[in-house]
Amino acid sequence: MTVDAARSEEGFTSARARQVMRLACKAARLDEAGAELIRLGENALFRLGTAPVIVRVARGEPWLPKARVEVAVARWLAAEGFPASRLVEDLEQPFLIDGHPVTFWRLIVEGGRMATYGELGSVLRDLHSMTLPAGLELPAFDPFDKQDLRISKASIREDDRVFLRKRWQELRGQFRELRFETPKGPVHGDAHVQNLMVNDQDEVILIDFEAFCFDHPEWDLMVTAVEHHSLGWQTDKQYADFVAAYGRDLHDWHGYDTLRRLQEFGMTTWLMQNVQEDERTAAEYQRRITGLRNDDAPRDWRPW
Repeated sequence: MTVDAARSEEGFTSARARQVMRLACKAARLDEAGAELIRLGENALFRLGTAPVIVRVARGEPWLPKARVEVAVARWLAAEGFPASRLVEDLEQPFLIDGHPVTFWRLIVEGGRMATYGELGSVLRDLHSMTLPAGLELPAFDPFDKQDLRISKASIREDDRVFLRKRWQELRGQFRELRFETPKGPVHGDAHVQNLMVNDQDEVILIDFEAFCFDHPEWDLMVTAVEHHSLGWQTDKQYADFVAAYGRDLHDWHGYDTLRRLQEFGMTTWLMQNVQEDERTAAEYQRRITGLRNDDAPRDWRPW
């Protein structure tokens, strides 16, 4: 990593992201006036005020390979007619602006409802049945990708940092013992229901391809399984609809507990990147790190 890239990552705030967004819009010949920050997480997402476009700003140059995967996957899914978010055409993407990968996406005009868990199960079933085209090279799923970087850079207490590094090593050992029986295929990599949108034509659209990979389908199924069985974020009926639509309940698999611990760890380190943004984020991070320290305790985590 270059010194400039490290600095851009370490100082990734909403203000920094907006500065990069403005430069990217200038490079893409788009008007950034009235752009609204709609999300700050692994990336910053801005909705332009003068065009139906979403601008996605990544944290730093180490995210460039992921941005390239996003672009390649989006183009493949568009060619297949799969219901997924689409890139803005006629732009050479991703841009690299002041050490930050930036991509431009067509705005999805939302309808009047949220996607259901049954629809999530159906979308994942269809996605996992697809065959990658020749020439589309995707990485394997890596549950530890960026974890060390997150732990090193986050504005957290030093005893939390020590604990997270120790847990990280424990999970790596458990991961090495995992044995899958399913064939590999296209995997979304972050398959929660919030990565589905329902447009104004009532079409369910898959979004966010940053973690897309070629691996076992369990990595997608773990998200909803953990959210239900560990965190209680869905009703029994919602989870039953998901299982019925997909055709499998991951909770019955021998590797579920390892995947649960990996998922909860990733959810915590993802959130802690933004603890400096506001008290609400800091409070939720505290809930999550407390939960990790007491693995058998009930979780009172909030959806984010």
